[in-house]
Amino acid sequence: MDDATRAGLDAALDRRFGDADGLAAAAPDAGLSGLAALARHRVIRGYAPREVPDALLRLVCAAALSSPTKSDLQQRDLVLVTDQATRARLVELCGGDHWMPSAPAWIVACGNHRRQRQLHEWRGHAFANDHLDAFFNASVDAALALAWAVAAAEAAWLGCCPVSQIRNHPAEVAALLGLPGHVFAVAGLTIGWPANEGTLSPRLPLAATLHHDRFDDADARAHVDAYDRRRHALQPYRRQRDTARFGEVDPYVWSEEKARHYAEPQRTGFGAHVRAIGFRLD
Repeated sequence: MDDATRAGLDAALDRRFGDADGLAAAAPDAGLSGLAALARHRVIRGYAPREVPDALLRLVCAAALSSPTKSDLQQRDLVLVTDQATRARLVELCGGDHWMPSAPAWIVACGNHRRQRQLHEWRGHAFANDHLDAFFNASVDAALALAWAVAAAEAAWLGCCPVSQIRNHPAEVAALLGLPGHVFAVAGLTIGWPANEGTLSPRLPLAATLHHDRFDDADARAHVDAYDRRRHALQPYRRQRDTARFGEVDPYVWSEEKARHYAEPQRTGFGAHVRAIGFRLD
């Protein structure tokens, strides 16, 4: 069984990075299954018409909230959304992708700096850190909880997909979920029983993204070019973005897709929303 798990880990890492070089051999037997589960991560966009028990959803959330947190400040909360009308409105606010309505539940990871400020009020101490770091710390705490929620969902054989579009209309999402000042949605997570196997997406090679002792991107262009070729062979894009503006290219590769992706302004109102709910970003 360990040999099969180790081979599966090797296969997942090889597909993911292309240059993992038999790293599974370094895994201790006791850690094989956990490492293999992380390496096999797949985004699931499509869910079976089957409810997830509330207790299981709460268990996933509890595991997610066991994530690391900056200085034990615990500046993150989760909003578990199962109400059908609320889910339908979230889908609307997130662009209404065709697969989203099939998710029987959403978890919304929120940065929460309200509680920290309440502590100062309750204890009678001045709050002396009203600057960008406060927002950043809460954002990172929420992101860590989101990552742990993904791992917990997959450990429970559930499927999930992070949804950054929840920041497209931050004020409307805040009103829908009752988020008070200094609390903001970082990302959503659709969750349910998988209706498909999902896709194990190739990532940039370790040579491009894993740095030893010092950051080094001297060969970044070569790494990206090689990744473009490998990814196009393994997982070509089904359609090209905004062909009316950019035309069509062949091959249509990852670097072209991502350059087009950020060639249009996105979420330009998010900073204004964050300031409106009380954050200073100096």
